[in-house]
Amino acid sequence: MTQTHTSPRPDEATSERPKEHTSVGLVIGSVAVLMLLAALDQTIVSTALPTIVADLGGLEHLSWVVTAYILASTVVAPLYGKLGDLYGRRNVVIFSVTLFLSGSVLCGLANSMGFLIAARALQGLGGGGLFVLALSIIGDVIPPKERGRIQGVFAGVFGVSSVAGPLLGGWFVDTLSWHWIFYINLPFGALALAGFVFGFKPLGCRVQHKVDYAGALALTLSLSSIVLLTALGGKEFGLTSPIGLSLMALFLISTLGFIAIEQKASEPILPISLFKMNVFTITSAISFVSGALMFGALTFIPVFLQMAKGASATQSGLQLIPMTFGILTASTISGQYMSRTGRYRLLPVIGLSIAVVALVSLTRLSPEMHSWSLWLSLAGLGMGMGCIFPVVTTAVQNAVPREQIGTATAAGLMFRQVGGSIAVALFGALFASRMATMMAEANVEATVDGPAGGLANVAELGPQILAQLPEATRDLIGQTISAALHPIYWIAAALALVGLIMAVFLREIPLRSREG
Repeated sequence: MTQTHTSPRPDEATSERPKEHTSVGLVIGSVAVLMLLAALDQTIVSTALPTIVADLGGLEHLSWVVTAYILASTVVAPLYGKLGDLYGRRNVVIFSVTLFLSGSVLCGLANSMGFLIAARALQGLGGGGLFVLALSIIGDVIPPKERGRIQGVFAGVFGVSSVAGPLLGGWFVDTLSWHWIFYINLPFGALALAGFVFGFKPLGCRVQHKVDYAGALALTLSLSSIVLLTALGGKEFGLTSPIGLSLMALFLISTLGFIAIEQKASEPILPISLFKMNVFTITSAISFVSGALMFGALTFIPVFLQMAKGASATQSGLQLIPMTFGILTASTISGQYMSRTGRYRLLPVIGLSIAVVALVSLTRLSPEMHSWSLWLSLAGLGMGMGCIFPVVTTAVQNAVPREQIGTATAAGLMFRQVGGSIAVALFGALFASRMATMMAEANVEATVDGPAGGLANVAELGPQILAQLPEATRDLIGQTISAALHPIYWIAAALALVGLIMAVFLREIPLRSREG
């Protein structure tokens, strides 16, 4: 067989001899902190939004504070993965962190809603790189068989951030100001960057590459249109409005264009050939499903707790801790299992099976539901996710050529982000539709200072206003919200079952104990 010799990339040489050129512990710790910061900034703003609006105004653009970050971080993920593969991850990490911290400073200094949204987009452009590069760097400094253990830790970091974000956001608002939600990134980000720069040593060789700009543009248009459509459709504009239809058309055209471009590109940003690999295709599909389950299912639990059970924002956040515990426990055990056995195929099968059971149990939500029953369901969902997150990254990094580690890792994160975005939007639309219908059928009116128009948007009233309503109205709202959520969790359970079926067909390539 003829082999083509190419000049080694800095990261290739580094990954072959990590102990000589890299302080592994320092690098892992640094990138874990950076990944935590990027993940927290997806959720930390949520509890501070009312305060931000009261300070800056611009209520009509409120959703963009969250959407701008998610959109930017999702769109750039594949590009960062490819650039890291082409030019080495060290310089790309420095660039990504610099963008993220610059955006954080500007967010903290924002004096208008428009300025804050623009700064959040800049922050997302850096944060999207941190996700991809953090997971890709593991492929540079850790042998395949040992990656599962570290990926398990990183999965735990991601899980913790999903719950800790809203809690920290509320704490900063209550004790300091909303500006500190962003300023806190600076000292931790700077220290983590310094640790990474000193710990991750390149060899200094350089190779000429051709960047697939056309493919990057087509993929950016495709991801932007689908994220905007799902995040804002039905809120900022109707799905069948000219804007909604235009975004649908843009998504289809740019996706088809991207496929055509990638088939001809000399160094494609996301090689179509990867989709011919069983491990890549199945793990990408599982990533999409897990993102949909994680974000789609989690989004509505605080709504249920606050609106149906009368919990405060802080209390509802604390009741999500069992899910975090489940993620941490399962991801740690899964990582250790992969490190000891070199196998992974069984883990997503177990994880998705547990997720199906947990989601079915959530279809029984009601105001009378015991807290321990809800905690068990959330812990089960967390354990299911904890069995999946470390596997999809470790398995695909083990299967693809080393020069495509960043690209393949970025693809998995991209599918997870898009899955979460689509699920939250579709589940939200279903929930709002059922709430409007059921409240109208019940002919409910509430008097706070006057009729509330049938309370079609009851989930947006907040616990303070809800507490002023008559007890009979509150009870009816609690029952209605619970009933409106039931089909969401049935759909999520069916989606988990589809993921389980796909996981059965995942090919197992034993994890290597050393790079080679």
